[in-house]
Amino acid sequence: MTMTDRPAETDETGKTGAAPVTADAPRSMAFQHHADTNPERPAGPNVFTVRGLDVFYGDFRAVAGVDLDIAEREITAFIGPSGCGKSTVLRCFNRMNDLIDIARVEGSVLYRDIDLYDPQVDPVAVRRRIGMVFQKPNPFPKSIYDNVAFGPRVAGLKGNLDDLVEQSLRDAGLWDEVKDRLTSSALGMSGGQQQRLCIARAIAVNPDVLLMDEPCSALDPIATGRIEELMKEIKDEYTIVIVTHNMQQAARVSDRTAFFTAEVDEDTGQRRGKLVEFSETGKIFSTPSDERTEAYVTGRFG
Repeated sequence: MTMTDRPAETDETGKTGAAPVTADAPRSMAFQHHADTNPERPAGPNVFTVRGLDVFYGDFRAVAGVDLDIAEREITAFIGPSGCGKSTVLRCFNRMNDLIDIARVEGSVLYRDIDLYDPQVDPVAVRRRIGMVFQKPNPFPKSIYDNVAFGPRVAGLKGNLDDLVEQSLRDAGLWDEVKDRLTSSALGMSGGQQQRLCIARAIAVNPDVLLMDEPCSALDPIATGRIEELMKEIKDEYTIVIVTHNMQQAARVSDRTAFFTAEVDEDTGQRRGKLVEFSETGKIFSTPSDERTEAYVTGRFG
């Protein structure tokens, strides 16, 4: 099993972040769907194939029995109430849950037909191919330029770093705003700019997938709109999976939507996450198959 080696991105403490496998192995609903006018558009090849996914924290099963396929070059949104396991499932896609000592994953998570949890697969290399942008912008305490250049430098890039930094900032819709202050500290940027910088930093290492865990939750509506437009612009280059509490956002930007909820385990009395329905976004918000989905998207619970 092989995967293309890509640079990891770590912060000053050595933690992996906005980074991107070596394994050495390589009725009228509440919202209108805007991302795709054709609700029957066929999915592309699967990037992720998930079957029977259970996630445990110690003895607590936080997520149970998730089956879904994530198609290539689409935006997939995870929605649902707090505590339903959206972010937990998202973190399984680049093995971020490995950083939690008591976390354990059971079931199958395939990335382009490679078992991400095979013992031969290097989790750091997984994060090189599958980048992540977090809820709160986390720029490094470096210049704007050095933030974007960090990952390629770690990878020992041979080529024109200036061109790569510029292209990454352009792809993130940030170049025109920062081109005259690349040596300035990234910490002096606005929150929306910082989040787009984190996106530029992630795509500078040329990942295959971008995971976004509530990337707009801390941003104002204008900054949120810019991030949403950016997602739609770059989805032809990257497969994007986003967790969001904002149903309007899911309706605006995603091609497919997965609705999760939390239910009580009859044996333990604890709440655990469960995938209720996964389909084209237009269908989820207009004619969902499950009454629980309809109740959530129409605001009757959640």
